[in-house]
Amino acid sequence: MINIKSKAEVEMMRAACEIVMGALTLAGTMVRPGIDTKSIDRKIREYIEKQGATPSFLGYNGFPASACISLNSEVIHGIPSEKVILHEGDLVKIDVGAIYKGWHGDCADSFFCGGETAAKPGAVDLYKAAREAFYAGTAAANPGNRIGDLSNAIQTRVEKSGFSVVRKWCGHGIGREMHEDPSVPNFGAAGKGVRLSAGMTLAVEPMINIGGHDVEVGEDEWTVYTADRSLSAHFERTVYIGENGCEVLAG
Repeated sequence: MINIKSKAEVEMMRAACEIVMGALTLAGTMVRPGIDTKSIDRKIREYIEKQGATPSFLGYNGFPASACISLNSEVIHGIPSEKVILHEGDLVKIDVGAIYKGWHGDCADSFFCGGETAAKPGAVDLYKAAREAFYAGTAAANPGNRIGDLSNAIQTRVEKSGFSVVRKWCGHGIGREMHEDPSVPNFGAAGKGVRLSAGMTLAVEPMINIGGHDVEVGEDEWTVYTADRSLSAHFERTVYIGENGCEVLAG
């Protein structure tokens, strides 16, 4: 069932998303050679809790951390650890969620350890394609259009750059629950799928690979890798379908 939110409820979600973006921005400033990912996760949790919110991910289906931090060929769901040390050139994906007064926000971004000049070959273009695909998708997310219009716009932008879209995982509805209906694939046919309507809130999140689209789950049963171990980038924001179009709630 798709839950339609009132304007007051959307404002609560906006507040949650602003907290998430604050935590994500803080995390980005910590991405540097020599730091371990658990230290970043710890600061994310502290920041979220200081805002009067709760990390969405901590304990969710048993997940042991407040953020997902995934490196290089890791697509999503990387578990922060004191043993995972960042190195110059790493492509670092950080995914953060927060619950504020009962409402979720969910955002992710990709960062270059050591800056763009230190990035691995193709990483900067890969990230730009993921970010631009998000905005191409949300530009198509107007009331009366369908999920497939959003999905197809993302896929078209990604494949135009010669990259591939992850198909096994996708975006989702969001609200009082972190994962709600509908699913929001990053690929598909225009004109197909659920019709978009004002009041829908979605987590739109292109996950794209420099190589093939196939992925696999690692031995920890959480971390998702590209099957060919090529680089992967991730960009996510929570959005609101308003009467006049799609709005990013923060960031």
